[in-house]
Amino acid sequence: MNSRRNFIKQSSTLLALGGLSLNQFQQKEENMQTEKNENRPKVLFFDVNETLLDLTAMRKNVAKALNNREDLLPLWFTTMLQYSLVMTSARQYQDFGIIGAAALQMVAANQGITISAEEAKQAIVGPLRSLPPHPEVKSALTKLKKAGFKLVSFTNSSNAGVKTQFTNAQLLDYFDERLSVEDIGKYKPHADAYDWAARKMGVQPQDCMLIAAHGWDIAGAIWANWRTAFISRAGAQLFPLAPAPELNEANLDKIANQLIKLK
Repeated sequence: MNSRRNFIKQSSTLLALGGLSLNQFQQKEENMQTEKNENRPKVLFFDVNETLLDLTAMRKNVAKALNNREDLLPLWFTTMLQYSLVMTSARQYQDFGIIGAAALQMVAANQGITISAEEAKQAIVGPLRSLPPHPEVKSALTKLKKAGFKLVSFTNSSNAGVKTQFTNAQLLDYFDERLSVEDIGKYKPHADAYDWAARKMGVQPQDCMLIAAHGWDIAGAIWANWRTAFISRAGAQLFPLAPAPELNEANLDKIANQLIKLK
């Protein structure tokens, strides 16, 4: 992304000096974009919750705590995300599951439902750590690993939480590294989280690709100069004000097939 911007800036100068025709500039820019898209990313980073793991069971628990109000689930999730970013902006940090429990209490209170802190925690944390993978995930990860990709999980869940999640879902052996925002104390989609993850793996941002089922995560990664692949799971939407991801498919298997074709 930075190299492309530099190229545009340099080329604009050359155009002004008569060094390149407009057609030559456009052709070089197109070639650069094509080359980037045909090259394999050095590291594939995977979001975890909803991207790899199916949240259906946890949603049922949350709905039950809210007097079976399934219509409140989107509000609960956006409230959890909102307050994770509030804490990041205020230079504070709490476990994502704990924030989720607090968000559940807030949503419940607005509906006249009383939930204690312990009840909210039981509704969120336990189910969150025992989620099954989506049906295609294991086979897709197997293909990517066999094709020589470096696979890294990158999640807002805690280190202990994601280890438990992967143990229960039998996904531990698929990944070269597990990264959690707990180590930086800033939640995605803060740009510092993506910068930190790239440094942690010893690669430049443009050599990273985030695979995620959340439009906010995709947007954050793109604005941090990462490449991205969006899994359009049910209910997932891209943010219209962000650039489009490089790949956009219905499941991880289709993403894997596209990535394996790259040089």
